[in-house]
Amino acid sequence: MTVVDSPPPPRLPVRDRATAHQRVGGGVSPMLTRLAEERATGVLDREHGTLHLAEGRVVHAESPLAPGLAELLTAHGTLAAEAWLEAEDSADEGRLLRYGITPGALELAQVGALHDAAYFALAPSSTPGRFRYGSAHWLASVHPVPVAVLEREMLRRRALLRRIWPDPATDRAPLIRADPVAAPTVPTRQAAVLEQVDGVRRAVDIARELGRPAFHTLVHLRRLASAGLVAPQPPPAPDAPPDDAAADPYVALLKRVRDALEAL
Repeated sequence: MTVVDSPPPPRLPVRDRATAHQRVGGGVSPMLTRLAEERATGVLDREHGTLHLAEGRVVHAESPLAPGLAELLTAHGTLAAEAWLEAEDSADEGRLLRYGITPGALELAQVGALHDAAYFALAPSSTPGRFRYGSAHWLASVHPVPVAVLEREMLRRRALLRRIWPDPATDRAPLIRADPVAAPTVPTRQAAVLEQVDGVRRAVDIARELGRPAFHTLVHLRRLASAGLVAPQPPPAPDAPPDDAAADPYVALLKRVRDALEAL
């Protein structure tokens, strides 16, 4: 009897992780990736901010959780507020250059503010984004950023914050000082942030007060939290009797440490 060997079954396809990662745009915003592929021009509105696109590249970003380009340029006297308003009203970036800002300084400030606001605008949201096709932003030619580059930077920033301190509660809540008995010495820039912690200000408030990018402020605050120097203001318990243990900042800090460790 002749035995005919059957051919082996075809191998199952194996997903190329690198290709899949690129296809979904790093998992940050599939809509933004599609708009980049379309070379779309207009405004993408998201829950925590707005991205302006020109021919599929991000050219400007705004978020209520980050100081804008105008705030960063005028905070330390780099540019007079009146000069910014004139340039914005006329939609003419050349006016900024005529007021003494060099092209390199403007580009550096614009790309920094763009990445800062985009970090919050591209945060996970509970509502879908909405894109409005239209004309390009008046600062579109300063430093357009490819979507793939922007999304990689967003993922890098998220990973950096998780490595410093995994609990994101300090990012948006009003902050209080923990003041441990043996407080470590902190660098000058962190000390300036710590001085602004008063039980009322949030990270974005501190960033605006100091005229600094919001993400850099988040980095400092997470390092301060990991050192036990700041904590989120606990929400008031409605109709709850006073509890000395719950009001103890050390107890609150230990609870935050526990929650952060459980989140690892």
